[in-house]
Amino acid sequence: MRRLDGKVALVTGAALERGQGACEARLFAAEGATVVLTDVQGEAGRATAAAIGEQATYVDLDVTDAAAWDAAMADVVARHGRLDCLVNNAGVWHTGGLLETSPEDYRRVVEINQTGVFLGMRAAARVMCEQGSGSIVNISSAAGLRGDPRIHAYVASKWAVRGMTKAAALELAPFGVRVNSVHPGLIRTPMSETEFAEGRPDPGASIPLRRVGQPEEVAELVLFLASDASGYVTGSEVAIDGAVTV
Repeated sequence: MRRLDGKVALVTGAALERGQGACEARLFAAEGATVVLTDVQGEAGRATAAAIGEQATYVDLDVTDAAAWDAAMADVVARHGRLDCLVNNAGVWHTGGLLETSPEDYRRVVEINQTGVFLGMRAAARVMCEQGSGSIVNISSAAGLRGDPRIHAYVASKWAVRGMTKAAALELAPFGVRVNSVHPGLIRTPMSETEFAEGRPDPGASIPLRRVGQPEEVAELVLFLASDASGYVTGSEVAIDGAVTV
C-alpha cells in the first residue's frame, strides 16, 4: 500500500517544475494521493499538473486572497469530498536588511509568506475539523530558526510561520488535525538559482554536510508529515538544512 492512498492533498506554490511545491505534488501523486496544485503562474502550473498525470489538477490561487481560498476549498470538497493534507509552500524571497527594506517590500513578503499561511490554515481547518482528521504542513525556513541580517522581511515572515504553526497545532489537536512546520536550508530550486551563478563560491562549502539540499529531499520529509506514519507528530518544527542551524 502506498503512503497516501485515498488521500486528497492541496499544495500551494506548485507551478514551477523544479520547485519544492512541484516536487511535493509529484511525490504525493506517486504515493497514491489526488493532488491539487495551486499557484498564480497558470500556464506553468497546468503544464506541471499535466506532466504529473491524471491524479493531479491545477487551480489558480492567490494565497493572499481570502475569498480565493474559500473558493478553492469549496471546489476541492465538491470534486473530492474531503481534504486530507494542505502544504503551505508558496513563498517569496526579498534581499535586504532592516535599513534597505521598504515598507512596501516588507508588506509584500509578509502578505504572501505569513498571511497566505494563515488564510490557508483557516480555510483547510474548517474542512478538516468537520471530517475529524487532516495534516497541515507549513513550509518555513532555516531563516525561521535563526536571524539573518541580509533578509529582514523574509526572516520575520518565516519566524511567524513557526509560531503560527504551534498555535494552530494546539487549537486543532482536539479535532484530530495535525500542524507541523518544515525548515529547509539552502535547497536547489528556481528561487535559489542566483546562489549557483557562474563565478560565485560553492554554496555548499559552508554547510556542515558540504552540499546543498535537493527539493526531492524536502518532499520526502513533507510526505512523512502528511502521511499517517506521523500520526503522533504535531506542533513540531523540523529542520532539513544539513546542520546549518545546529
